[in-house]
Amino acid sequence: MLKAKAWLSAARLRTLPLSVSGILVGSFYAYSLQKEIFNWDIFALALLTTLGLQVLSNFANDYGDGIKGTDNENRIGPQRAVQSGSITVGEMKNGIILTSILTLAASVMLIYVSFGKENFAYSLFFFFLGLAAIASAIKYTVGSSAYGYRGLGDFFVFIFFGLVSVLGCSFLYTKSVDALLVLPAISVGLLSVAVLNLNNMRDQVSDAMAGKNTLVVKMGPAKAKIYHYTIIITALLLTLLFAILYGFKPIQYIFCAAYVPFFIHIKTVTANKIPRDLDPELKKVALSTFLLSVLLSIALQL
Repeated sequence: MLKAKAWLSAARLRTLPLSVSGILVGSFYAYSLQKEIFNWDIFALALLTTLGLQVLSNFANDYGDGIKGTDNENRIGPQRAVQSGSITVGEMKNGIILTSILTLAASVMLIYVSFGKENFAYSLFFFFLGLAAIASAIKYTVGSSAYGYRGLGDFFVFIFFGLVSVLGCSFLYTKSVDALLVLPAISVGLLSVAVLNLNNMRDQVSDAMAGKNTLVVKMGPAKAKIYHYTIIITALLLTLLFAILYGFKPIQYIFCAAYVPFFIHIKTVTANKIPRDLDPELKKVALSTFLLSVLLSIALQL
């Protein structure tokens, strides 16, 4: 029972709503274009794949930061599984391997359901894209060349949680790329980066001491706040621009209700003086992004 609780904690369930945001937007945008091309099997497998990638990333981060000593008594955030000893290094490594296999299996099923035997080129492309996503999830903190330790985490989160998630998911249904969908894809990517940036703002001191050179460590807390405001406001403006260009009716602007918690969040970050107090904001931004994605998906059907 205690071990199961440790694994659930290591999976960091509070991050999961954020990971499905892009799948919702990509799927229901496709549904709004042509209801007959929507496939619930694709939707379910896409959700399963992205959840697998998120859990894999969380396990790998726990493992990578644990063996590097980044997770130590100086860390402000919740205690990690490897750090606390509730899951051994060997057990976590096995968990990463198993989750990688299951996620790859889900992605292969997703590719087959989406493209069948007729679109081999698409299948091959998405297969390698899936491998790249798995490798990216692991290499954030694992290995001597971990990109999270070189300030590249924001870039990879933007690419995979934004562009790949939204545009890739829509392509599974439509077999085409819609230029207009790039706008919400960028928005979801930027808001996902905002969650990572918050995490790095919270852990700036301990990360710097451990040699984890995140963007926040490189730019400092003052510029990190400006960066944070910029990516959130840009995301909200691009979503609004998408609605205007798509031709939303007044009732479809219900998604703007999700802007309120973001503005409250920005006010909280502006007044913040103690990095530890930013920890609850991670969940708030993740859930606000999920809410925005849900409301935007609903708006597209009105």
